[in-house]
Amino acid sequence: MSEGSRVIVGVNGSLSSLAAVYRAVEEASRRDATLVPVIAWSSTDDDRLRPLSELEHTARRRLDTVFEQAFGGYPHDVVIRPLVVRADAGHALVATADRPTDLLVVGSGRHGRLRHALHGSVTRYCRAHAVCEVLVISPSVLLDSLELTARSGAPMPFLLGHRWTAHHPATTA
Repeated sequence: MSEGSRVIVGVNGSLSSLAAVYRAVEEASRRDATLVPVIAWSSTDDDRLRPLSELEHTARRRLDTVFEQAFGGYPHDVVIRPLVVRADAGHALVATADRPTDLLVVGSGRHGRLRHALHGSVTRYCRAHAVCEVLVISPSVLLDSLELTARSGAPMPFLLGHRWTAHHPATTA
């Protein structure tokens, strides 16, 4: 494994997040890098009565569930260092992907205007603030693969052969 080579991926359980996880596993394997899946959580007013350890445990279970549903568990062919962070997702991802040699993989979620106005875009935040390359994955890529798989009856591919959008901080205006 390359010294310090990491692929960080944002995980939240959405379809775009799942597409990002598939691509991140592929990239970590190809680069012989450590995969760092990050799930960020923050407490809400409804959570005031729940202990923080329970909230963190719930987030970790959500992370485990994503890998269980996607791969039947954590892949064994890459080193994985899951990270559960109590923070805003964008801040957590940028803080984790703090090396210029890191690759940050995020899904391009599709949210309504109200949600976007209230919470902003994690993808946009990461593209604007990351010190490393940011790879943005559309959920449509996963949907295309699922549609082809459903028609052919073949097992789920690792989303190979698709065009991916990469962002390089040096080219950001």
